[in-house]
Order: sequence, then C-alpha cells, then structure tokens
Amino acid sequence: MWEELGLYLAFGSLAGVLSGLFGIGGGVVIVPFLVWFFSIRGFPPNSVMIMAVATSLATIVVTSVSAVYAHHRLGAVRWDTVSRLSPGILIGSVIGSIIADRLPAHWFKLIFALFLLYVAARLLIDVKTKSDQSRTPSGWLYSAAGLGIGAVSSILGIGGGTLSVPFLVRCHFPIRNAVAISSACGFPIAVAGSLTYIALGWEKPVLPAWSLGYVYLPAFAGIVATSILFAPLGAELAHRLPTRKLRRMFAIVVLIVGVKLFWQAIQP
Repeated sequence: MWEELGLYLAFGSLAGVLSGLFGIGGGVVIVPFLVWFFSIRGFPPNSVMIMAVATSLATIVVTSVSAVYAHHRLGAVRWDTVSRLSPGILIGSVIGSIIADRLPAHWFKLIFALFLLYVAARLLIDVKTKSDQSRTPSGWLYSAAGLGIGAVSSILGIGGGTLSVPFLVRCHFPIRNAVAISSACGFPIAVAGSLTYIALGWEKPVLPAWSLGYVYLPAFAGIVATSILFAPLGAELAHRLPTRKLRRMFAIVVLIVGVKLFWQAIQP
C-alpha cells in the first residue's frame, strides 16, 4: 500500500506540473495513468475505466478550489455567468455519470481515446478560438451549453475547460475571463459527477477495498496531496521554458496514448 501511495504522490506531482505548464485539465493526464495502473493492479476490467474517471473527478473537487480562489483574487471570475451555467452543468454532470455507468467498457475507452486525439490535435496545431463579438449568449444557450459541458466532462473525468473555454471565447468573453469562469465551473462538474459516481458504485460487490463507490481513495489522496503543491511550479516554469516545443512534445505523448487506447477499444 505504501509503495502504491508513493506512486500516486509522484504522479500527482507530475500531473500538477503538466497542468500548470500547459494550462490543461488534470484529467487528460490522470485518467490514462489510472487506467494503466488499475489494470496492472488487477482491478475488474469492466470497472477500470469508470473508476479512473470517477477518481479523476474527485481530485478536481479539491484542486479546483485553489485555482478558483486565485482567479477570484484577480477579479477575473464572472460569477453571474457561472451562476447561469451551473444549473445545466449540475444536471448534465449527473446525467453524464449515469450514462458512463451504463456504457460498455470498450465504448467508454473509445470515447476517451477520441477525446485524447482531439486534445493532441489542438496542442499540435495550437488552435486559437476566435471571439464572436456579435454574439450575446441567451438564457437557453447557457442552459444547453452547461448541460452539454457537464455531461461530457463527467463522462471523461475532466473539469470542462477544454469545452467551456472555447464556448465562452466565442461568446465574446476575453480569454482571461473565459479561463477563470471555466475554472469556477469545474467545481460543480466535479462535485455533482463525483457524488453520482459514489452513489452508482456504492454497493458494487466487485470493487476493490478502499473504494468509495467508484472513487478509489488511495489514488485520490495521493494525487491531490501533491498536484495542488506542484501546479504553481508548472505555471512558473511556463514563463521560463520554451513552452511551444514542450507543448508539441507533450501533444505527441497524448497522441500516442490516445492511439493506444483507441486500438485497445476496437480490438474484438
């Protein structure tokens, strides 16, 4: 157990640095690692993917708080926009978790593999979302966007920034505010998704010891303990290192992982 916890601590450090360095959600890094490690630990194959996603979401509950506080201190969070998106996000996160619980394992893995390929493509191409200054979001658009962002994020085990930031930028929010709003929205996504995954896996007899529903507590504790400490280091390194080259190198790693998961998912 102590060796396992040490590995989670080490990986939490790496996830924190990469998150701060490239401005990506930790789920992009955490979920593939947990899928790999849970598999070699002999967890039930049908539970590996959903436990990785649920545990990743649980870590975001904690790590998002410090990020939101930092953005709030800088006055970048538009709380009126957060409040408009949150109802749809909460409902979508619950729905997404329920859908994930019913997905066959290979479909679950395939969806996440496609998401990784999408992230890798954006990192390699360095896509810049253009603002649509003529577009003013309406109430129904916030609700629909929140529903979609919450559902997809809870299925993938991410905080939603990959989806919410482009949406907010297109809705004429400056990138500074879009990132801050996205960080604030990551908290309700993580809370609603995690609680739903805990409830859905509460009485599953095949889950390993130290599981709280689908959330694996040793992984949660280890990753959270160090990712919070090392995310600021990653942000600092982003100002000192050649991030464009590092970004491309990281994108290639994400691409390889995505291709591997995709190949595993389509195998009969």
